[in-house]
Amino acid sequence: MSKIKRLSTVFLQGVIVLIALIAIGLLIWFPLTEGRATNLDLISIYLDPFILYGYAASVAFFIALYNAFKLLGYIGQNKVFSLESVKTLRRIKYCAMALGVLIVLAGVYIRLFHSEEDDPAGFLAMCMVTTFVSVVVATAAALFEKILQHATDMKSENDLTI
Repeated sequence: MSKIKRLSTVFLQGVIVLIALIAIGLLIWFPLTEGRATNLDLISIYLDPFILYGYAASVAFFIALYNAFKLLGYIGQNKVFSLESVKTLRRIKYCAMALGVLIVLAGVYIRLFHSEEDDPAGFLAMCMVTTFVSVVVATAAALFEKILQHATDMKSENDLTI
């Protein structure tokens, strides 16, 4: 494998780690800045049911990031046309779909049960954007999964005839 290809996969894996660290930082920092947090102690902030829901929903995001990291590892090892790569893309697709559904459910909850003095427009806009991103990621992963599955099948057929 060329040195440039290896460096690019390591760089992309580093970007994924950076995204994960930033996401963890935001998950820790954001509840402290949220409007209801001004009247709550530190324990009550992190035991809020909606904050806990956000943490539970973020598990799908981190699983998808881990699988993207793993996929880049397969690419770096020249194992892109393998069953493991196809399975990894499938897991990324399922995580993106689950995350999209969980974000929509959070938006519906906020829309139906928000306090009258709160304006949910900003949160709902964020829900729409992140749901759109999840749909795009799920669609791209599904497309790449089909292409990779077809290429892997062709490679297996060629290996059998040789």
